[in-house]
Amino acid sequence: MPDLINPVQWAVPAFVVLVIAEILFIRWKNRGAYEQRDTMSSLLLGTGSTIAGALTGGLVILMAFWMYEHRLFDIGWVWWAWPLCFILDDLAYFFTHWFMHRVRWGWASHVIHHSSQHYNLSTALRQTWTGFLSAVWVFRLPLFLIGFHPAMVFFCAGLNLIYQFWIHTETVGRMPRWVEAVMNTPSHHRVHHATNPRYLDRNYAGVFIVWDKLFGTFEPEHDEERPRYGIVKNLGSFNIFWAAIHEWVGIARDVAGAKSWRERWFYVAGPPGWSPDGSRDTAEAIKARWEATRAQPAE
Repeated sequence: MPDLINPVQWAVPAFVVLVIAEILFIRWKNRGAYEQRDTMSSLLLGTGSTIAGALTGGLVILMAFWMYEHRLFDIGWVWWAWPLCFILDDLAYFFTHWFMHRVRWGWASHVIHHSSQHYNLSTALRQTWTGFLSAVWVFRLPLFLIGFHPAMVFFCAGLNLIYQFWIHTETVGRMPRWVEAVMNTPSHHRVHHATNPRYLDRNYAGVFIVWDKLFGTFEPEHDEERPRYGIVKNLGSFNIFWAAIHEWVGIARDVAGAKSWRERWFYVAGPPGWSPDGSRDTAEAIKARWEATRAQPAE
């Protein structure tokens, strides 16, 4: 395996410096908010994610190389493979992200990233501990089968993650129009983290917002509606262990109390918030109610 650096490890010092800089800027300009306990939770959750990744990363690498051994093409290390790999990896991330929001099994590992009610650079560090369990890595396996070397894919995935760090901020407004048209930006990603009905389950992009525009999941940030952050039912706690596992506990309880195999399946593979009697709210149900309210004529 080629001796490529892990770009995320090299970027960590810059992450720390930028978080400190944002804290100072916010205090100076009084824009946005940092909550001490929330920030500490984000940092600890990021540390836990790093440990979890180290424990399970070897298995992902083994599966990647197994797929690569059965590759369809010998792409090698030609120059054009790098940008193509980066673009296709970002497309794979889009579908991974879609799965993590639309399927409860995926949401159980991803909800940790959305659990903060604040939106700042430290939120970007709030990463999953159970990504291996939710099997979100399967969306990148086709890249190895096509013929991209695992080291190339992992390097591009690292660059993708680094790019997403800076878009977790309220200190940056809108970028120039051509940037907003093509790239994921703080404005687009604020929408993604919002719980406002019109913003729910939108803007899944990692680097290129064009995927959302292509697949019909794009929503711009509206000046008249400031994003509200967090999850639909906020945790009300800064306990990092509960933040990391609470949705898995919820799945286990629902499956144990289910009355049929159909119910068990939808508690796992249905959208977050699914219930057999409709007593809970899915994102689609919340959006539908909001749309119905908007459609009512003003009195």
